[in-house]
Amino acid sequence: MGKIKKKGVAGNARNFITRTQAVRKLQISLPDFRRLCIFKGIYPREPRNKKKANKGSTAPATFYYTKDIQYLLHEPVLQKFREHKSFSKKLSRALGRGDFSDAKRLESLHKPRIKLDHIIKERYPAFIDAVRDLDDALSTIFLFANLPANRDIPASTIATCARLAHEFQHWVIRKRALRRSFLSIKGIYYGAEIQGQEVLWLVPYKFAQNVPADVDFRIMLTFLDFYTTLMGFVLFKLYTMENLVYPPRFDKTLDEQGAGLRAFQLEGRKVAQVEAAPPVPTKERDISRPLATIEAKIKEIEENIQRDGGDEDDTVAAEFADDGEKVNEGLDEFVPVRSKDGSTGDILPQPTADTNQGKLTNIFADFTVFLSRETPREPLEFILRSFGCKRIGWDPVLGEGSFTTNDADPSITHQIVDRPLIAGLTPAPPPTDNDTEMGNSTSAKGKVLGRIYVQPQYIWDCVNAGRILRPDAYAQGAELPPHLSPWVQAKPGEYDPTAPVADNGESESDEEYEDAAEDVKMVTNATDDSEDSNDEDGDEEEEEWNGMSSDLEDPADSDDGKKTGENPPASDDEQSDDEDLQHQRELEAEAAGRPYTAPTAANGKKSQAKRKADKAQKARDEELDRQKAMMTKKKRKLYERMEFGNKKRQDEKEQLERKRRKIEREKRKSKD
Repeated sequence: MGKIKKKGVAGNARNFITRTQAVRKLQISLPDFRRLCIFKGIYPREPRNKKKANKGSTAPATFYYTKDIQYLLHEPVLQKFREHKSFSKKLSRALGRGDFSDAKRLESLHKPRIKLDHIIKERYPAFIDAVRDLDDALSTIFLFANLPANRDIPASTIATCARLAHEFQHWVIRKRALRRSFLSIKGIYYGAEIQGQEVLWLVPYKFAQNVPADVDFRIMLTFLDFYTTLMGFVLFKLYTMENLVYPPRFDKTLDEQGAGLRAFQLEGRKVAQVEAAPPVPTKERDISRPLATIEAKIKEIEENIQRDGGDEDDTVAAEFADDGEKVNEGLDEFVPVRSKDGSTGDILPQPTADTNQGKLTNIFADFTVFLSRETPREPLEFILRSFGCKRIGWDPVLGEGSFTTNDADPSITHQIVDRPLIAGLTPAPPPTDNDTEMGNSTSAKGKVLGRIYVQPQYIWDCVNAGRILRPDAYAQGAELPPHLSPWVQAKPGEYDPTAPVADNGESESDEEYEDAAEDVKMVTNATDDSEDSNDEDGDEEEEEWNGMSSDLEDPADSDDGKKTGENPPASDDEQSDDEDLQHQRELEAEAAGRPYTAPTAANGKKSQAKRKADKAQKARDEELDRQKAMMTKKKRKLYERMEFGNKKRQDEKEQLERKRRKIEREKRKSKD
């Protein structure tokens, strides 16, 4: 007979521990326990059986892994928390006695400082692991860099976040690592490629932020302490890999004048010169033979160039070693080894030099941009510099550090404006030397001839498209095209807003009829859910609308109603159906308060072609029903769920395309 196990000492009861038990075991307060778990990356767990994990109790509780709590017993930060507790007692005792000099000495000399360096190394053993976890860190740092200082958020914390944000932006600009960006309601999304990993972060807009009162900033600041330490490690590694000094030089005067990124200056690391070692005696070798081989090869290449007419494209760039062997400067080619039967193993992908990426990251290299005072300077400067633009000017009210503050500078090629177009404003004449010297603004004179005026969205759309777009769609005062997220790609069968909408063969009245049918369905669903749907008049109207929608949903009936007398003669049943449907349409138009327009002959031909297509579709549906009858119940239900999802997506696509066609028609009418 086996040994009887005691209840509550094995299984879930042993693997999980409640938060109260964990706090009692670690002998710290609940806030310190929260901080420690955030630093170490320990989160609550959900056991499969809460009753067994809680040793038979059904009271609500938060569970952790017992091994995680056991791992925290030897954490150095835990000892720092205990030291801080004793320090707080000494400080409060000194303040209670009124010994302020002693309190100041304790604060400056004996206050425990918590360092998280060892935790960063534990949680991220490899540098690529830290890069993958930068999304939340960057979003939190940029968030606090834009918040105002108050009682909960000290000014030093905001200054640290702003410094880390500018240092990271400088590295992205230098490496041309920015790939995509998107303007959303929450803020501006940026996507950069760091060490082959895509890092996505969110930057809020530069608005006057109201700090909410219902947010626990103690927990937020705990996360921020960890993220700032992590960013310090990552930035030091990234700057070191680029042979740059970290932290970069910071000019406090320029920063107070609003220079932003210009307040930081990158510096290269000076590599110390190695002392010359004493020469090592070596054997003398005869170098006459390698030299003769090199001279003969160079002479042969020169003769080939002269014979081919000096065409440099046919020459091969190669170096030669001391023994005359050829050294290839290009990429290595890996050839798979063939076996005896002629088969090869896995085909190795050949390395390719991505020359197109350099062009994409320098699309604004030829631009000289001037930012008007109403445009957001910080994000525009960051994006323009990340994609090669080095000459950026702005209005003096936006801060220091610009290429020029005179908007009459003749070297400006593009000016970004975000103000409505003033009617009757004539173009300004070309700026004279006197205007340039005096710094006269062109805003009162009109536009400068030869300069391109665009709205800020033009920069983002060019970046996401990877090329310079036509500026006429982004002119001042123009209606901007839709700004789409570069991270959302349309799947096959879904609505693609970038693709042109094909004509479905329906007239404007037919599409309006379908829109009315959609409205009928919405009204019907609303009346079914309401409590006042028992009214007799409401029931009569509901039945009338339901009758209309049932007729509208039948594609064959709707197509029959589109025929006119010019089409081939139909049967008596079809003619009676057409008359009933036409009468139904007249009643619906009268109820909606719009004139009824009869279908034309062209629409009748389209309806006849659609009727044939519906007939073929009906035959296919019958064949599909016969095939579904041969399936098992499980497979048939799975197939029906797949059909339901596909039909739902197709209906959404058709509805969006119909709305888009309606909008395009209204635009054409307004232009006419």
